Amino acid sequence: MAVEGEIVVPGNVMSFTQTSGGRKVLLALGVAAMVAAMVAVWMWGQQPDYRVLFSNFSDRDGGAIVAELEKMGIPYKYAEGGGAVLVPSTHVHDARLKLASQGLPKGGNVGFELMENQRLGSSQFVEQINFQRAMEGELARSIESVSAVQAARVHLAMPKDSVFVSEQKSPTASVLLNLHPGRTLDPQQISAIVHLVASSVPELMTKNVTLVDQNGNLLSDAGRNAGSSSGMDPSQIKYVQELQQSVVRRIESIITPIVGPNNVRAEATADVDFSRSEQAVESYKPNQTPEAMVVRSQQTSESLNGVANPAGVPGALTNQPPAPATAPIVAPDQAAAPAGAAGPATTTRKDATFNYEVDKTIQYVQQGGGGLKRLSVAVVVNHKRSTDAEGKVVMQPLTEAEITQITNLVKDAMGFNAERGDSVNVVNTPFARAEVDALPDLPFWKQSGNVEYIEMAKTAGKYLLMAVALVLLYLRGLKPMLKKLDEMAKLPPPAPVQQLQHAGGGNLLPGQRNYEENLTRAQQLANQDPRVVANIVKTWVGSNE
Repeated sequence: MAVEGEIVVPGNVMSFTQTSGGRKVLLALGVAAMVAAMVAVWMWGQQPDYRVLFSNFSDRDGGAIVAELEKMGIPYKYAEGGGAVLVPSTHVHDARLKLASQGLPKGGNVGFELMENQRLGSSQFVEQINFQRAMEGELARSIESVSAVQAARVHLAMPKDSVFVSEQKSPTASVLLNLHPGRTLDPQQISAIVHLVASSVPELMTKNVTLVDQNGNLLSDAGRNAGSSSGMDPSQIKYVQELQQSVVRRIESIITPIVGPNNVRAEATADVDFSRSEQAVESYKPNQTPEAMVVRSQQTSESLNGVANPAGVPGALTNQPPAPATAPIVAPDQAAAPAGAAGPATTTRKDATFNYEVDKTIQYVQQGGGGLKRLSVAVVVNHKRSTDAEGKVVMQPLTEAEITQITNLVKDAMGFNAERGDSVNVVNTPFARAEVDALPDLPFWKQSGNVEYIEMAKTAGKYLLMAVALVLLYLRGLKPMLKKLDEMAKLPPPAPVQQLQHAGGGNLLPGQRNYEENLTRAQQLANQDPRVVANIVKTWVGSNE
């Protein structure tokens, strides 16, 4: 009768476990379990370290990558909710190179490889659409090369060509940028992307390119407005900033050796004139000396007019032709003429015209942009450190001579020009020391340079733990079981009375007891549980014992 709290085990199960064959089966199962545990530990130690192969890819690229990995026989698994593909660290570089040779991942954009699969008999319209898609994909890939851009989409509107000039329209482009979290584009980068797109499409002007980010912010107009607000485009703004930074670097580099590092601060403001002007000057100067007068042309004219009065004795001589007339160089004096003689009345006229060369100067002046109109510099110098009589470090202001020396050095470093209106202001004042909170020291395993050693230690610890587990399983589990099986194999088969004793669950009879006592115990067992005894007898008959 079973007592409350005891576990009642069926007689056939108990008889099986108490037989030598049952114990051998249990030991064999234990050995198998220990071997399985050792194999599991070994496989855990040999499990490869998985690393990220690709991440943030489209579904189409993910399917193509997985298919190629299965063809190459490389194991893989997913991470980050399917957003990354992991492969064993020993296959990362090999898999990347092999997938790159097949153009994977494509990034979701179709490039000029679309033109490689043209079908026979495609219409001109289909070819034009494919060419436009290819250009959009190539432009998107180029824009994605920018560090701050995670993904990009490009839409081109390319009108049809027309034979009429009045009906021709310019192409336009729209670019949608998906930036990395926490990243922005400065005006210079926005202008670079706009010019990249405009230079890749024929007859596309920069004003027809629109940039929008993933939040719907219009970037292209922001870049143009940033330049127009100051009257300068991004390249001019960058030029002014570089000019100011160059002046600051020159000043700080020449003052730092005098006052020490972190004891001088300088700022510069440059007023640059980017206007361009062209001037043509034509000037005339009078000839100051007769030697400088050069005759260009000369014209002289002379005229003599005379009227003959009637004179002489009338008669035959009057009808004769007059003798050849001679004109004296100097007209005869009227007073010297004989009285009563009347000479001819003559008029002489001389004209002379001289043309001289004129002194003429033609000058063309072209003034380029980028000229420096005015430069202003402000310099702050910290008080110098000195040691007093007690050995304490105190801060003292600079002397007038030292400030004058520093001012002269600053003027020479900046290229001071008083006619240009440059200004320099040097101030000597103590610097305010900001209280910096002491940052806690990084743990040893997070310090730079120790990561590799920690990874090596982890790998070594992994293999050491695997070795210790295998040794413990062998010494504490497998070896004792094998030894027990060996001892049971060497024991003789049990006697019938002993089988009855084990089947009945009674105490083993000591070896020194006689046969009658054992027989009495067997009879008592037969009276208590005759079914077990019948099974034992049946077993004896079947085994011919």
